Amino acid sequence: MKQFAQLIRTIDGTNKTNLKVTALTDYFKTAPDDDKLWTIAILSHRRPKRPANTTLMREWATDISGIPMWLFEESYHIVGDLAETIALILPTTNESSDKSLAQIIQELIELRAKDEADKKAYLQENWLKLNYYERFCFNKIMTGGFRIGVSQKLMTRALAQATGIDKDVLAHKLMGSWTGENTTFKELIYEDNEVAMRGKPYPFYLAYAVEDEVSDLGDVSQWRAEHKWDGIRSQTIIRANELFVWSRGEELVTDKYPEFQAFLGKIPDGTVIDGEILPYKNGEILNFNDLQKRIGRKTVGKKLLEDVPVIIMAYDLMEWQGKDIREKPFIERRNLLEQLLIDIKNNDKQIPHHVRNNNKESERSETEKVSFSSSSSSSNSNEAPILLSETMNFKSWEEMAVERSLSRKRKSEGLMLKRKDSPYLVGRKKGDWWKWKVDPLTIDAVLTYAMRGHGRRANLYTDYTFGLWQDGELVTFAKAYSGLTDAEFKKIDAWIKKNTLERFGPVRSVTPHHVFEIAFEGIAPSKRHKSGVATRFPRIVRWRQDKPMEEANTLDDLKALIPAHGGLLSDE
Repeated sequence: MKQFAQLIRTIDGTNKTNLKVTALTDYFKTAPDDDKLWTIAILSHRRPKRPANTTLMREWATDISGIPMWLFEESYHIVGDLAETIALILPTTNESSDKSLAQIIQELIELRAKDEADKKAYLQENWLKLNYYERFCFNKIMTGGFRIGVSQKLMTRALAQATGIDKDVLAHKLMGSWTGENTTFKELIYEDNEVAMRGKPYPFYLAYAVEDEVSDLGDVSQWRAEHKWDGIRSQTIIRANELFVWSRGEELVTDKYPEFQAFLGKIPDGTVIDGEILPYKNGEILNFNDLQKRIGRKTVGKKLLEDVPVIIMAYDLMEWQGKDIREKPFIERRNLLEQLLIDIKNNDKQIPHHVRNNNKESERSETEKVSFSSSSSSSNSNEAPILLSETMNFKSWEEMAVERSLSRKRKSEGLMLKRKDSPYLVGRKKGDWWKWKVDPLTIDAVLTYAMRGHGRRANLYTDYTFGLWQDGELVTFAKAYSGLTDAEFKKIDAWIKKNTLERFGPVRSVTPHHVFEIAFEGIAPSKRHKSGVATRFPRIVRWRQDKPMEEANTLDDLKALIPAHGGLLSDE
């Protein structure tokens, strides 16, 4: 535990990437294998389940410290992190634990089965035996993730330097459903277990946004474009006659979408498809708000399956006939994918229009529309619920811009641009893939509520709730927590503290006064929201100090932005 705590102290004490990588590399070279495994698990958000809830931890911590609960809560609101608050309020000690990180975690795992009295005794005993940073790490393992500026990409970079294994290979090894409880460091890093690898996804290739002139990308003929669809990015894996469907967040979602069992026997073994899970009914893509009805459900009933059927919109082919083909040029992978879709559908009548045309490398006119065969309904159990995302060629960037302007009518966020000769890379890389999104929708709203932020902004009120006018009252419609400068956040924070009306735990209601321009990617009607409207990815564009709150927009202004087709909501 001592070595792990020192690592966290070093990382937490610097904002320099190279120093963090050096500290992690040294740790991975010298720490015991069991500790290294759990460090990887913790930093990749695979911590063990907590043995005690945070309410009990609060009570037991105040019991030792001798402070009243109200003072603990006030301290917590100021510090902004429960693990750190507990570490700070407990009596100090210069002692240090001889237990390893792995030993501590194993004890916490075993603690789950014990009664409340045993849990209290164990936590209090260890709190008093650990110094501040050990105690902080101990609490972090109990309460949640380590938000200390270490991404999985950075950790993988350090692990590559320590082991000599290529970082892209390591990124693949660290994918999937492994935990510190079901594997070892040797198995995870150095071995290729056939059973473990059977359902393991590849790291996703992620695109950067086009920020400058799109023409800076060079010759338009070297690029293909496709619409950026609004669903859940996924990998569909068929290996050993088993189906595995993974979301981009490394969640195995196979059971949530039973429609995809139809792929077995139709998609050959040794196939991995990169695509998007989309709600699709009667030959049309629904909006993301419909898909949300299925997200988070442990069981999907017959009615929900009928109301919101789903398909895979296929983008790319990552594995074919059991071979990793990510190094092949994009155009070659697409040709294989298109032929696969043709084979699945069996005849041209069941093939979407845009599959039949793609192999011709024909130029796409600006008036040509994305369409799907009316016979391609995911509700037909005899058909595999998969379609091919159309790729388009353009004669000029201006012609492509016209297609981009039609994105919302297509129920997409914009265009994805992919160089024809590009391999399928790991993670977010510049050069070969770009997302050229449409300009966001915007509305001017009034600040009504505020919460403290996280990390370095834990002492500032930076998480805001906004309202729009309706019949002389402000109706809440969205929350946002990004888009302002540090200086602006500090000014707003000072104002909030002087203009608080009421407190609701960590939330403060404030005097209506400030107007902010709020941007969002999509909008749709919603019965779950008080406003009757759901917005996708709301964020602050600017602080409208030039506009009085009386001139902020109304709820009717917001609803007027909902397209006639029922709205667009989108996800990466």
